[in-house]
Amino acid sequence: MNINWGLALDSFPYLMQGAKITLQFTIVSVLFGMVLGLIFALGKLAQNKLIRYISSAYVDFFRGTPLLVQIFLIYFGVPQLFSFTLPDNYQYIAGAIALSLNCGAYTAEIFRSGIQSIDYGQTEAARSLGMSHFQAMRYIILPQAFKVVVPPLGNEFIAMLKDSSLLAIIAIEELMYTGKIITGRTFQPMPIYLMVALIYLVMTMALSMLVNYTEKRLGKSDIRK
Repeated sequence: MNINWGLALDSFPYLMQGAKITLQFTIVSVLFGMVLGLIFALGKLAQNKLIRYISSAYVDFFRGTPLLVQIFLIYFGVPQLFSFTLPDNYQYIAGAIALSLNCGAYTAEIFRSGIQSIDYGQTEAARSLGMSHFQAMRYIILPQAFKVVVPPLGNEFIAMLKDSSLLAIIAIEELMYTGKIITGRTFQPMPIYLMVALIYLVMTMALSMLVNYTEKRLGKSDIRK
């Protein structure tokens, strides 16, 4: 079997342009997903039943349905529902929204479990010192919970990096779609998709190292205390 490695090397700069877009979508979706996740995690722990129901419904829907279906719903379904013409860059908007909403549902469960892992006695102690519930959550519970959730958040970051390849289905020129375009022009899928896989592997390994480094730094800060 002959593999045209020269073609793979020649295509590398173009694939890296796609990888740059992949990283951009991953970072944006994780940042917005963390915000949504924290909001809905607190919502699931709220005393108000309506807030708990809405938060649980959001988490259950986006965790219980495939990301590909969510992308289609936002890209094709939302314009039909609200009857508007798609702008030229709507696939980028829809892709970012779909990834962010999906990431938010998973990070909501991560934050919820992290918050619940902190001894409730600390909340009671903070309240006995005159802190409001918001102050206790902000200054006592969330800083401790964040250290607990760093590893699963890192795993979610890596998962979102790989899941972003589904954006190729709506013609976003990220890494996977760039590889698909080059393959269609050259009819050489093996070297191109091997290079795509290697680029994904390098990015995920780099993220894993960053997560491990962050976790160790947080662990050292606890030891110093």
